[in-house]
Amino acid sequence: MNRRALRDGLVATLSWLLLASAGDASALDVPFQKYALPNGLTVILHEDHTLPMVTVNVVYRVGSRYEEQGRTGFAHLFEHLMFMGTRRAPTKMFDAWMEKEGGWNNAWTSEDYTDYFDVAPAHALPLLLWLEADRMSALGHEMTLDKLDAQRDVVRNERRQTSENQPYGKVELRLPELLFPPDSPYHHPVIGSHEDLQAATVDDVKSFFGRWYVPTNASMVVAGDFDPAQTRALIERSFGWIPAQAPPQPPPIPPARLDHVVRETIQDNVQLPKVVMAWPSPDRYALGDAELDLARVILDEGKSSRLFKALVYEHDLAQEVKVSQNSRDGGSDFEVEAIARPGVSLEQLETAIDGELRRLASEPVPAEELARAKTQFETKFVQRLESLVERAMVLNLYQATKGDPGYAERDLQRYRAVTPASLQHAVKSTVRLDARVVLHVVPKEKAAGEGGAR
Repeated sequence: MNRRALRDGLVATLSWLLLASAGDASALDVPFQKYALPNGLTVILHEDHTLPMVTVNVVYRVGSRYEEQGRTGFAHLFEHLMFMGTRRAPTKMFDAWMEKEGGWNNAWTSEDYTDYFDVAPAHALPLLLWLEADRMSALGHEMTLDKLDAQRDVVRNERRQTSENQPYGKVELRLPELLFPPDSPYHHPVIGSHEDLQAATVDDVKSFFGRWYVPTNASMVVAGDFDPAQTRALIERSFGWIPAQAPPQPPPIPPARLDHVVRETIQDNVQLPKVVMAWPSPDRYALGDAELDLARVILDEGKSSRLFKALVYEHDLAQEVKVSQNSRDGGSDFEVEAIARPGVSLEQLETAIDGELRRLASEPVPAEELARAKTQFETKFVQRLESLVERAMVLNLYQATKGDPGYAERDLQRYRAVTPASLQHAVKSTVRLDARVVLHVVPKEKAAGEGGAR
C-alpha cells in the first residue's frame, strides 16, 4: 500500500535501552506495561517522552496461512479493506482525519500476522485510538460489495505490478508452491490468486473478519509521549465495550520436507538470468533458526561476505547475491539467490554457490568470522529499536509470537549463544544440495532449450 512516510523524525536516543545489569553489561531492556481488557484485547504501553509523538500498533494474529482453500489472499485483502471506512468514519476519512492532525498510517501482511500502525503528534492519540476501535468493531458488519470490488481490483493490480510484471517477481508466486506441500497453509503466496480474489463474496469477507479481527485475537501497543493513566481510560472507553469472543483456533501446519531436488525454469521479461535456491528450515525461535540467520550474514552481508567475495568481487560471476532465513511460526525457508553477469551461465553460477555452501557445511566457521557476524547482526538488531515506530512493532510482534513483549534480550541471547559447531550443524542438516528447490529465471527469448520443469 502507498502509505509510506518518512520516519527519520521519530528517531529517539538509544542510551536508555542499553542498561547495565548484574553479570551482563549490555542487557537490552525496553520498558513497558502490559494488561488485558475484559474482552481479551492485550494492551502494551511504552512511554518515550523524547519527542511529542505517539504511535498505535495493532497486530492481528491472522495471515495468509489462516485462509481456507479457494479463498486465498483474504488477509492481505483486509490490509486494504481496513481503510475503506465505516458509518462513523466514512471512506477516505480514516486517512483524511489522521493527516489533518499531522499523522500517517500503514500496514503489512505476512503469512502469520497482519500489522496496522498509526503515527501522529501526541495530541492526536484519542483520534488514533477511536479510529482503530471503530474499524475493529464495525468494519466487518458494514462491508459492502462496492467496497469489496474497489479493493479487490486494487489487490489484483498490485499482484500484477509487484509479482507478475515485476522482474523476477514470479518467483514469489511459484516458490511457495514448490517448497511446501499442497496441504500446507504456506503453500500459496500471501497475495493470493486472481481466481480466489475474484470469487470472494461479501459474506465470505464478513465471515473472515468476524472470526479473526476480534479483541481476543489482537494485541495493541501505544508508544510515545502520553500520560499512562489518561491513556488507560481512553483505551477502556474506546475498546472496552467491544464484545468478547472466544479466541479462534489456528489451522494445523504439516511439516515441510524435501528428500530430492526440485527444479523448474521460469521464463520472464528480464535481461539477465537468475538462480534461486530454497530449503525448508527451522521454525521461528526453533533450534537452528538463529544459526541460519548468522549463516546469512556470513554468506552475503558486506563486501567481505563469502558469496559476495566469491561471486561478485573475485570471479565476476554475479551482479548481485542475496541470502535470507525467512522465519515463520510453522514453516520457514532458507533462500539463496543470485543474478548472473552477462555471459555467465546459471550452471556456472550454481556451481560456484554450491562450492561456498559445501564449505560452510563441512568446515567450522573461524571464531573471528563468527564474532564479526554476531556483531553485524546485533548492531542492526539494536538499531531497529531507535525508531519509535519500529520499537512499538517489535514489542507487539514479540507479544504475538512469544506472549512476551519484553522478549528482545532473550531473543538476542539466541544469537550470542551460537557456536561454530552449532552453525555448521544447522547448515549441514538444512542446506542440503541433494534436497532443495532450484529455480532458474531466464529471459523469454533465451528460454528455448533451457527446458521446463524437470
